[in-house]
Amino acid sequence: MDDQTQAPATDLTATIPAGPVLSLAARLPPHLWFAVSAVFHYLGPAFAVLLFPHVGVLGMAWLRIATAALIFAPLTRPWRTFARADGPTRLLLLAFGACLAVMNCSFYLALDRLPISLVAAIEFVGTIAVALAGLRSARNLAALAIAVAGTLLLIDVKWSSDPAGLFWAFLNGALFVGYIVLGHRVARAGAGDGIAGLGAAMVVAFIVVLPIGFADALPAFFSPSLLIAAIGVGVCSSVIPYVCDQLAMARLPRASFALMLSLLPVTATLIGIIVLRQIPGIADCTGIALVVAGVALHKPAPAS
Repeated sequence: MDDQTQAPATDLTATIPAGPVLSLAARLPPHLWFAVSAVFHYLGPAFAVLLFPHVGVLGMAWLRIATAALIFAPLTRPWRTFARADGPTRLLLLAFGACLAVMNCSFYLALDRLPISLVAAIEFVGTIAVALAGLRSARNLAALAIAVAGTLLLIDVKWSSDPAGLFWAFLNGALFVGYIVLGHRVARAGAGDGIAGLGAAMVVAFIVVLPIGFADALPAFFSPSLLIAAIGVGVCSSVIPYVCDQLAMARLPRASFALMLSLLPVTATLIGIIVLRQIPGIADCTGIALVVAGVALHKPAPAS
């Protein structure tokens, strides 16, 4: 039985009361939630890089995860989620949380040493394997090829001579694949809504990162403006996109979600135009067109 049809042993959403918010989330198309996530996927890191000189790389990762954990805790009551979960579900949540913690740290460590375009390129390479695993037709293979070609045009990949930076970038790319796979399992285990599972995993991530970046994060607690900025980065980076990803993953096949991640370079380019006034060239515009065409050509697998 595949991960789209398997009945959950434990309902991770039992800690979240049904209401108009979840009802609205179920009615909106999953592609809309992905689009929101794609925008904030690069807004958060762009702000985070500006704070590296003040709180350090690992300090920023600590503040990002701590912010998300403190926001999710009262909303999702993770202690109840763990108490009601069975053994396999608890292991899933622990693995998801550890993946989130190490992925965020390695992502920031890579950004501190390499251009964001190169880090994004390496991150996208891992998602190709996920998309390939879910291919079921020549049409989807062509869609993936077009999207990859557009991404390679869009992101000007320049290899760096920094082996440590490349190590963190490839580690982040590998863990991003784990985030997709584990995130889908959490979303499916929650009977179509894995927000409670995400909240529990974020607490695990905070426990993992607690001894790693706390010392670097201390300066933020003595500067209200710096602390507010760090909280904003946490909301933009780990709350909004992760929640939207869960809402999209619960209703999109894993391969479809992985292919749609090729839209991330497009959103990065648009953010560059609006925020940084970076006007794309002909090659960039061609890449955007190819990525959009690939995503539009892709046909998701029907739910069983």
